[in-house]
This record gives sequence, structure tokens and C-alpha cells, in this order.
Amino acid sequence: MSKIDEKFILEIKRQIDELMAWKKSFTHTINTLSKKIDDIMWHFEIDDIAYWEKIRITGPPPSDFSLKFIRNRGGIYTPRIEPNDEIIIYAYIIYPKNIREDKKYPLIVFVHGGIHGNFGTQYASIIRDLIKQGYIIVAPEYRGSSGYGEIFYHLIDYGGLEVNDVHAAKQWMLKNCRQIDPKRIGIMGYSHGGFITLLSISRYPKDYIVAYAGVPVSDLLYRLAYRWKLPIEEMAKEYGGKTPKEDIEEYKRRSPVWNVDKIETPLLIHAATNDRDVSIIEIENLIAHLKAANKDFEYKIYVNPPGGHTFWRMNTQIGAQARLETYRFLAKYLKPENPP
Repeated sequence: MSKIDEKFILEIKRQIDELMAWKKSFTHTINTLSKKIDDIMWHFEIDDIAYWEKIRITGPPPSDFSLKFIRNRGGIYTPRIEPNDEIIIYAYIIYPKNIREDKKYPLIVFVHGGIHGNFGTQYASIIRDLIKQGYIIVAPEYRGSSGYGEIFYHLIDYGGLEVNDVHAAKQWMLKNCRQIDPKRIGIMGYSHGGFITLLSISRYPKDYIVAYAGVPVSDLLYRLAYRWKLPIEEMAKEYGGKTPKEDIEEYKRRSPVWNVDKIETPLLIHAATNDRDVSIIEIENLIAHLKAANKDFEYKIYVNPPGGHTFWRMNTQIGAQARLETYRFLAKYLKPENPP
């Protein structure tokens, strides 16, 4: 092959790489636009019963791995994030329109699902239920959430600093919302949100008086064995940059099943036998560890519910039943004005 042919091939490869990078960047632009549109939709979903606002708060500086990952991307990224820079995250605050200045209300920290998901109007019916019961809600958009650009997307720290971001939102509410009763704070999440919920009550055992985890990711070591189709080296990008062989203790630190001994919060867990995302074996393992540690928790395993992994959010009789169980469990501890 001549030098001219080599240069031509290299130039074509460079142009293809640029096009692929542009495509990824454009995808994030579309996601950001979609997020802004969905924010407008919140007005139509809950304005009749609730006020809401979107605040900007700060979370811890980026992990070493995510910072290195961003800088190594080249071309797209600008060096706007330094090792000691706190990360700006958004959070939604939602509270009943009939809220009174002279009363205290329970707070629910609502953790959205999806590794790169976000708090969108797909949760509107659940939020309406909670508002009608008399809760104030904070829903943080922790690092890695989609709709905030490419850099924020790649700041993901799976089972790591995203938990700190959720805690930062809860702390902000305590300092800035005088209607919150500090003794009535709960946390809830589904799927990846359930995973963060479990890690939150193990890392901050005194901060919440009740928790709900629906179909929660529970054991990263087991999960990597059955769930992901990508090479483990690729998934390691979202699990802290190393494979289990390189750092098994870090995977255990980020796995709820290995940290049940630290949990002090009363907990409700839901699972589905036909879940094709979070294996029922993963959650059964979590339940066994909680029992062995003699923890205060309840659970229910639904047999082949419609929707599988998403059954709790479905508009079915079983979905409604599961949500009612959740609301009743939370109300036992949080004591809202209008319990279900």
C-alpha cells in the first residue's frame, strides 16, 4: 500500500470518527430538548394540586475515573471541570397547593430510575398520589441523568457519588424548607432508584425513618454475570473504571446485598418473578441477607405480574395494589395528613 493510500484511509477514518462524535453529541442535544419539553408538561400534569420548582444545588467533585474518562474523549469536551469542582445538579421540589406556613410536613426523597434516566412525567400519577396524601417531595437529578448534556451524562458514578447527590438534595431541603418535619423523612425508588435507595439507607442509616425499594438492583457481582451483553471492560466504565477481578471490594461496597448490616431503616421491597431486568434471584439473595441480619423489613414477590420489571408503575389492578401497599407502608412512619 502506498503512502498516498495510507493517508487517504487515515483521513477517511478521522472523518468517520468526527461524524460519530458529532452524532453522540447531537443525541445529547435532542435529549436536552426533550427534557425541556417534558418540564413544560409537568404544568399540565400537576398544576391543579401542586406547586413545583426546579432548583440547582451542588454535589461532590467528580470521581477520578469519570474526570479522566471525560478528558480522554477529546474533541467534544472542553476542560470546564477540575478535580475539586463541585458538580451542579438539578432537583425538583413539589409541594401541595394547600400547604400551610404554620405546619410541618413529611418529606419523601423520590429517586428516579434508569442508569441514565431522569425525573420525567412518567412519574406524574405517582407524584399526584403522594401530593394528595400530604407529602413534600424532592426528586434529584443525580449525576449521569440524561437531558443535561454530554458531560453530565458521563459524570455517572454508578453506586458511588450519585448516592451523595441524592443525599445533598435531602440536606438542601432540610436547610431551606422550614415546613419539613426533620423527623419524618422517607426515601423511595424503583429499579435503579431502588438500588440508590438501598445504598442511601446503608450509608446514611440515621437520615431516613422509612424506605421503599421496588425491584432494586442488589448485587453487582451477580448482575454482571447474567445481565449485561457488553464486554465487562465496557461496563466497568460505569462501575468505577475497574473490573471485579481488579477491585472486587469496590463492587461489594456498591452492592446493597453486601451492606445490609448497616441498614437501620424500616424497609419495604417489591419484586417480580418475571422481571427480565433485575433477576428475582438477585432480590431473593438480598432478602436472605436481610433476614440473616435480623433487619426490620417487609417484602412481597409478585408472581408473573403484567409488565414484569415495570409492574408497579402499570395501570393494572396488580400495579395499583402494589402502589397502595407502598403508600400504606410509608404512611405508617411518615404520618401524612391524608393517608391512603
